[in-house]
Amino acid sequence: MIRLVPSWASQYEEFWDAIRKRNMWFIKLRYGAVLMLTTFILASDFFLGFKFEQSQILAISIITLSILIYNAILHVGKKHIKSIAGQFNPLHLSLIQIILDFTALFLLVHFTGGIETPLYMLFVFHMIIGSLVLPGSIIYTVATVVVLGFGSIIFSEYLRIIPHYTIQGFLNTKLYDDFNYIISIFKVFSFTMYISVYLANGIARQLYKMEQDLIESLDRLNTAEIEKQRYIVGIVHEIKTPLTAVHSYLNLMLQKFLGPLDEKVEEKLKRAADRSEEAINLINDVIKVSRFKLFNQFLNEEIDVAEIMTELADQHMANAESKKIKLIFNYERKSYTNLLGDKFLFSLAISNLIGNAIKYVDREGRVEVSVDDNESEIIISICDDGIGIPANELDKIFIEFFRSSRVSKDKQEGAGIGLAIVKQIIEKHNGKITVESPSRLASKDKPGTCFKVQIPKNIISSTKNGGKS
Repeated sequence: MIRLVPSWASQYEEFWDAIRKRNMWFIKLRYGAVLMLTTFILASDFFLGFKFEQSQILAISIITLSILIYNAILHVGKKHIKSIAGQFNPLHLSLIQIILDFTALFLLVHFTGGIETPLYMLFVFHMIIGSLVLPGSIIYTVATVVVLGFGSIIFSEYLRIIPHYTIQGFLNTKLYDDFNYIISIFKVFSFTMYISVYLANGIARQLYKMEQDLIESLDRLNTAEIEKQRYIVGIVHEIKTPLTAVHSYLNLMLQKFLGPLDEKVEEKLKRAADRSEEAINLINDVIKVSRFKLFNQFLNEEIDVAEIMTELADQHMANAESKKIKLIFNYERKSYTNLLGDKFLFSLAISNLIGNAIKYVDREGRVEVSVDDNESEIIISICDDGIGIPANELDKIFIEFFRSSRVSKDKQEGAGIGLAIVKQIIEKHNGKITVESPSRLASKDKPGTCFKVQIPKNIISSTKNGGKS
């Protein structure tokens, strides 16, 4: 097997995409060539006054039909060729196409006049395209074969070794008999071939080298990003430990295990406890982001949505009750099929939305989590009657580190990165998330927010029953 693939490109999918596209160029151009030859045979006498011998018409017709047949075979066969360097791949297909085309073109040049036919210029056109696909050593070899083949045809016709076919009505002089003309055309043809190959192959090689450098740069950036995320996870874990200890000591003091507190001191300690809790939550968010980006692995496992919603209800109910928030879970699905995806990530995304709803709702507020479905998707809605989101900020809410102006005014601390993670997770499940504010629970002074998650049922059937959690 001839090795045609550069070592750097064997695992480079963009390289293979470029080769497949250029192979398709050959195939499309070949259909055009068949149409042109058919028109040339059928209409040249009527429009141009050209006359062909019967043997010429037969030969050109057979060549045209052969081009159509092998082009159709190549068109169908290319779909089954894999982009693997050590096996038959798209580059081998390119070489086969060039060999077949040049064989057909040699015959066409011979049967349409040799040195007298303008069709020999198609060699140059074809070599330029081939130079964009094949490596230099191969394409220069092909160019040499073409130059020698063309020279063999025109000089053999001049020496009467092979017959010369004339298109009657095209030329009034016998150019194939003029040695000075033949040698001049051959020199110009040879020079044009090699210069065209040199320029086209050089440009292609330079572009591939630039693409290679770009891929290597991206790999280095990805490596640096991984190292950065690992560093962040390590450092943030170290920061979290003393903060958690401080938060625990503050809670002990606030619960008056260490004795009674002055009212002003208690107020200061309560603020410190709130800030330390916010700092811990911020650290947890950063860790989640870093782990999500660092360990970007997506599991395909069965997700029981009813089970996850029950678990999330248990997790968030205590927090809601501490703020006297009415947290309601409605499970209203009509069919019971389980999603296929990453259970941990899916649960993390929905939990984040519920946690945010509770966080931004005032005491004695209301949060409703509803699960419904239709024929094609599962729909999860998380609605509240909290502070809401201004209309001009709705399209920015999923941007990392963006925080709503209403959140800042209410002095709710946070990283502003949770919703960006949620959106990434939902999209990894081929779903989408949208947001509305005011929500359907809105009141006069409480506009509220409603997030809707839609996940397609690309799924596993289930025999489990759903219910209300």
